[in-house]
Formats: sequence, C-alpha cells, structure tokens
Amino acid sequence: MLVRDAMSTVVLTIGPTHTLRQAAALMAARRVGAAVVLDPDAGGIGILTERDILNSVGLGQNPDSERTHAHTTNDVVFAAPTWTLEEAANAMAHGGFRHLIVLDRGEPAGIVSVRDIIRCWAPVRQHVPA
Repeated sequence: MLVRDAMSTVVLTIGPTHTLRQAAALMAARRVGAAVVLDPDAGGIGILTERDILNSVGLGQNPDSERTHAHTTNDVVFAAPTWTLEEAANAMAHGGFRHLIVLDRGEPAGIVSVRDIIRCWAPVRQHVPA
C-alpha cells in the first residue's frame, strides 16, 4: 500500500505569525495533530505538531503570545505519494516523529501520520455480539 492510499488530503496550513492558541484551536477544530506552516522567510514549508504546542505550554510559555514560527520544525522530512507505507514508517521511526508532509510536485498534497499507517495495517474490527 502506498502513502497516497493512507494520507489525509485535508491539509491545515497556517502562517508563521499565528499564535500557538490560534494554531491549537484550528488543529482541534479540524481534528488533526499537525499543521503545515507556510513561511517564505524561513525557507518555505515547515510543520507544527501538537507536541510542539504541548512542549511550549509545559515550559510555561504563553500560547497567546508565542508565534508558530518559534516552534515550527523547518528541517522537514517529506514523503512522496508513491512511497510505500513501510518507507514512511521507517522515516518516522528513524527521525522520531509521527507526521510526514506529503509533497507532490513541490506542493503539500497531504499528511500521513502513524495513526493513518496503523489504520491501513490493522485488520478491520468486527463487531462481535455479546
């Protein structure tokens, strides 16, 4: 199975000046664990994850004043839609992260997460009557 078969094609994109609270609200509303940060001044495409927000809050930083650019990962590993799920899982395990931005022709086409891969690999649950 390929990344294109598992990835979410609904990509939340935010800017570098969004506050962490704004980013968290958008992520919660869309029920996603990561947002693509488009920042032409910092090299283009980065990622902000729920873990980045949690780390900031855990350090006592104010989510109403902290901007996403200060917490965005810009050294991103990108996946291609034609990667196998094994390739994506290996990249995540090797890099220690749970989300990969999927690029198609240099543009974000989706995000694939560990959860997406598990859904594809795990057998469909059957409801067993009690």
